[in-house]
This record gives sequence, C-alpha cells and structure tokens, in this order.
Amino acid sequence: TSTGRLASSDPNLQNIPIRTEEGRKIREAFVASDGRVLLSVDYSQVELRLAAEMAGVDALKQAFKDDVDIHSLTASQVFDVPLDEVTPEVRRQAKAVNFGIIYGISGFGLAKQLGCDVGEASSFIKRYLAKFHEIEAYMERTKDEAKTHGFVRTLFGRKCFIPGIKDKNQMRVRGAERQAINAPLQGTAADIMKIAMARLPRILDAEGLK
Repeated sequence: TSTGRLASSDPNLQNIPIRTEEGRKIREAFVASDGRVLLSVDYSQVELRLAAEMAGVDALKQAFKDDVDIHSLTASQVFDVPLDEVTPEVRRQAKAVNFGIIYGISGFGLAKQLGCDVGEASSFIKRYLAKFHEIEAYMERTKDEAKTHGFVRTLFGRKCFIPGIKDKNQMRVRGAERQAINAPLQGTAADIMKIAMARLPRILDAEGLK
C-alpha cells in the first residue's frame, strides 16, 4: 500500500476468514506437524505507541511504560473521570477517539462511529487535543511537511507520497491531510514489521530452531 503495509486480495492471503463456513473449513487445513506449533505474534497497539513517541506525548509514553490501560487513561483525561471510575462505555468512546485521532478523523466520522451527534463528537476531539496538545502539534507539523514536499517520512526515513495535498478541491485536500497524519505512523509500523520479519530467520538459525 502507499504506506508500505503488505496487503493482498483475491485471494486475501493475510487473514483466513473465521466467520464463514468456507473460511472455517480452510482453517482446518493449517495444521502443525508433530512436535511443532503454529505461532501467532502481534505488536500491541503499535500505532498508538508510535503516536506517543513521534508526537512526544510524555503522558502517553509513561502510561505505556507503566502498562496502564491506554484507553482508560484517555477516558480519564478527556472526560475528567478518576481512572478507577472509568466505565466500559466511556472507555469505548475513548478508544474510538484514540484510534480516530491517529487516522485524522473528523467530528462527523467520529459521530458515525459512536452513534452521537457531530457537536458532541467534535467536543471529544477538542478535549483530547487540549489534554494531549503534542498530538495537535504533530498533526500540524505533518500536514505542513506534506504540503511543502508532497510526501511525509517514516521514522526510518522512508518517503510516503501524499497525492492530492495541493489539489484545488478542498475535500480532496482534507482527505490527503488525514492520510498525511496517519502515513508516518502506519508506515513506521510497517517498517518495524518488515525489519522483524527479515531478522526472524537469522535469530531462529542462531538459536538452533527450525
């Protein structure tokens, strides 16, 4: 993809469906040989961690270091609720804001996700950016970089080109700005994944593992 993530379709070779009967049958074909296991490994909330790092949000970085539930922390900060009084519903709203922000979501988009009105969703975003002002600075900085150069960079320096950032159509520009905000985060996550995949065979060899 434009951010460097690996993607496949027709057929999708990354996600074998589990909700369909056909998908469940296909999954039965994946069997580890005797004495072996199939291992599934994932990076926990990698894009949120990268947002904390790349935007320099000390409160979020500390929360990750302390293994605090990041969505509960956001709920506590944005809705002014003590951490131990965050309800599942408020945490759900904070989670939508957390992930929405790193995708450059609008009040309209967030309202659709949360099933609330646009004014309420916009106030969630405003409160979030007031509490984590470094994120807003990162967003503006990234949009400026895209407008100046036509691309943004991942932490490893790889360029992600942002077509439409100088378009005459303002709707296209807004979409390109959202892409610019997310591309360094999604792109860096993709870089980390590829580096890990490239290193893994060497590590397995060094450890004498098959």
